Amino acid sequence: MTEIRNVTKANGTRGDAARPSSWLTVLSLTAIALLIALGVWQIERRAWKLALIDRVEQRVHAPAQPIPSPATWPTVSAANDEYRHVSVTGHFLHDRETLVQAVTEEGPGYWVLTPLQRSDGTLVLVNRGFVPSDRRDASTRRDGNPQGEVGITGLLRVTEPKGGFLRTNVPQLNRWYSRDVAAIATARGLDHVAPFFIDADARSQSGGGPIGGLTVISFPNNHLIYALTWFALAFMLAGRLIVTFGGGLFRRKEPWSGFVHEAASGSDAVARRTGSDAGTIVEPT
Repeated sequence: MTEIRNVTKANGTRGDAARPSSWLTVLSLTAIALLIALGVWQIERRAWKLALIDRVEQRVHAPAQPIPSPATWPTVSAANDEYRHVSVTGHFLHDRETLVQAVTEEGPGYWVLTPLQRSDGTLVLVNRGFVPSDRRDASTRRDGNPQGEVGITGLLRVTEPKGGFLRTNVPQLNRWYSRDVAAIATARGLDHVAPFFIDADARSQSGGGPIGGLTVISFPNNHLIYALTWFALAFMLAGRLIVTFGGGLFRRKEPWSGFVHEAASGSDAVARRTGSDAGTIVEPT
């Protein structure tokens, strides 16, 4: 006896791949555009950073030039003047020095900032160099304090207002964490002070005095890595959008006929019929 069992799909059609919602598609495309824009911005930043590094290298290794004249002091800026190799002459006011906390390749200690008075009466703060903590007291390094007129060469640096990272200068307690020219001048009662200071080089060091020439010039340049990261994320998101939503957006609907299972007795082999009853499967009972 042959028993026929018919099982058909209710609507007789193949289920379509899920179509993405409009807002999700728009959001994905917006994210891709934003990631690409970030990548392009990092490429532009890299070009700017390379130009900055090249400009600073030229300034550092150029012959020393006299410091800017007082008439040009208001226009001195980091972009145009920082790290210029400069020279200045005058005599130090050692009794007005200021110690600024520092950590260098020599270890923890202090920068010694001493006003240098020029022949025209103007003053320039000179970072004479580094001293360790056990030489904080000026009496321990008097032999290294030059008297009379001296010539200083070094790098022009812009002021560092307010303080260091998470540490604010406290002038009332003589605690300094950054080389804030204006604040130091006010605390020491100095007038006609240049709005910048000079990092003295090693040639300006006197015997027994602070260690000069420890200026660290470093400009991190990771912009290419950042750019590649943004571009990679944009590429992966675009690929995911195509794989996940592409079929739903572009796949055509295809009709799908239902199927019928028939159980056949005896030695009837499993056969697939063709023609009007295609999709019927005959199975032995």
